[in-house]
Amino acid sequence: MSEHEREVPGAGPSIDYVEKMAGRLRYHIIRMVGKAGSGHPGGSLSSADIVAALYFGGILRVDPKNPLWEDRDRFVLSKGHAAPVLYAALAEMGFFPVDVLLTLRKLGSPLQGHPDRKKVAGVEASTGSLGQGLSIAVGMALAGKLDKKDYKVWALLGDGECQEGQIWEAAMAAAHYKLDNLRAIVDHNGLQIDGPVGKVMSVEPLIDKFSAFGWETVSVDGHNVRELLDAMRRPAAGKPLAIIAETVKGKGVAFMENVAAWHGKAPQGEELERALAEVAMPENSEERGQ
Repeated sequence: MSEHEREVPGAGPSIDYVEKMAGRLRYHIIRMVGKAGSGHPGGSLSSADIVAALYFGGILRVDPKNPLWEDRDRFVLSKGHAAPVLYAALAEMGFFPVDVLLTLRKLGSPLQGHPDRKKVAGVEASTGSLGQGLSIAVGMALAGKLDKKDYKVWALLGDGECQEGQIWEAAMAAAHYKLDNLRAIVDHNGLQIDGPVGKVMSVEPLIDKFSAFGWETVSVDGHNVRELLDAMRRPAAGKPLAIIAETVKGKGVAFMENVAAWHGKAPQGEELERALAEVAMPENSEERGQ
């Protein structure tokens, strides 16, 4: 168990604690991307509550001291451009020092623009080519079934990514093999690099599509930690689970929210100062490793 799992007796980590950790992730995201001068803040910020719930809400069974533990749960960041939020969570969990975060995208840094499993402890899959992560997760989940392991596999997808045909091939395979150890979360923020998902190529009705492909489905507010945790804790029902998380692109920084231009642009100068002021490190929380 991570040192960050502050438990409430009989209830697991508190909602307040997970929310504070989401705040820390947002702070790190802005600092990292601002320092690098490039990166993808919009979709990293929109998924911060989701990732915080997974890593700090008592959901993922992982061990920073033994990253390759055979019985660990697996998390696949299929929307690999949101690497900053994953790196922030792994650093806060203790997989590597927090001060390494500020080397994002620098020459020689293990923290590349998209995650590389050969360079960063805790990264389960090298991703970035959209549409492939769910297939990787299906393979991991199927391996768990064949090996009679009880670990779970989680995959975080972008809604624009669901325009990729490979997503639906993987969804079909997951249902066919009854992979109830597989959970996919869609960061449904409605925007992609070229603009609104609905205008580029609509993926709606997304929840009905996953259901039609044989998945159990649930829709939640992707910024409500309690709703996220309740959905993540749903018992297996003999089929894979799709959680459609309704989110806001750029959540937490007012001038970035619901603006497609911040999908892949780093704030600089005055904008960086404004963003950092909005995502200031939560009270009573000290940044480790700085």
